[in-house]
Amino acid sequence: MATVPRSQTTAAVASGSAAMVCVGGSVAVSGTLANAPFYLAEAIRYALACLLLVAIGRLAGRPVLRPRGADLLWLCGVALAGLVIFNVALVQGSRHAEPAVLGVAVACVPTLLAAVGPLIEGSRPRRRALAAGLVVTCGAGLVQGVGRTDALGVAYAFVVFACEAGFTLLAMPVLRRHGARDDATAAERFLSACLRRDQAGARQLIAEDPGLVDRLTEDERGAIELAAERGDTEAVRLMVDLGFPLDARRGDHGSTALHAAAYSGSAETVRLLLARGADIEARDSTWDSTPLEWAKVGSGLRPRTSPNPDWAATVRVLLDAGASTESFELSPDDLKPASAEVADILRAAGVRG
Repeated sequence: MATVPRSQTTAAVASGSAAMVCVGGSVAVSGTLANAPFYLAEAIRYALACLLLVAIGRLAGRPVLRPRGADLLWLCGVALAGLVIFNVALVQGSRHAEPAVLGVAVACVPTLLAAVGPLIEGSRPRRRALAAGLVVTCGAGLVQGVGRTDALGVAYAFVVFACEAGFTLLAMPVLRRHGARDDATAAERFLSACLRRDQAGARQLIAEDPGLVDRLTEDERGAIELAAERGDTEAVRLMVDLGFPLDARRGDHGSTALHAAAYSGSAETVRLLLARGADIEARDSTWDSTPLEWAKVGSGLRPRTSPNPDWAATVRVLLDAGASTESFELSPDDLKPASAEVADILRAAGVRG
């Protein structure tokens, strides 16, 4: 694991601390602005902030790009949610709630961003980021308390929370195009593009680095299993086209993409993987079970990882492709029994029980 230089760590901590002081201070003094000429004051404040940011960018030698087309729409959403509605709710909410209520609402945002941000990018949330977000949220609650409020205060606090989150989430599509630093590795950007079904982006990364797929770790290659688990056939198709091995395994159970697709009831994904040559009799490393057995178990447990699961169709696809039924039987004592429909299909195919 790469070590972050101490100077960068210090700068990051200092920047984050300064940002928290500014945000927390704005919440604490918002009550004094309730009777001020609100729109004029806010217009002056954000105009000065814009000029300050442009000046900093110039001094740092960074080009200041003019947004056009879709970027303008995204940035209008950022301004509306994060600047206008947020501040209206903050000032008006201070009339119905103590600053602690609104402050804790803002402090809940890091946890949401840690969970939702990666999902938007097509990856899984990181435990460390989630833990850090929870630390911020819990710390704000412990330091500020919950405060007193009425029903309108709660409503305004929710609006403040939603707008603060929207301020970041709506900016994500344009940040990278306007010079935001991206610390993700080439492999992380590539996997994110694959999971988002961004064929052009994924192929561009390979064109820039032809050996990228070959250097992926075993766990990174297992991203194809994640896509299969979600029933995302197009993402799986893209990964197979780009050279992901069909026998790649991910996680503690040592299962393949075909196992994951079968378990989640993703018949279309199962059909694609079989057509591309996936081993229909591959066995996982935990239960020594085949994809057909995973489909049987999934039909009973009914996981909600695929948007349109159909375990009966999945089992039929596997059986039609020649999946063996000799390795298991249907038992009334089974701790993970098949659904009634799948059990009938398996019995018709010769499974005992």
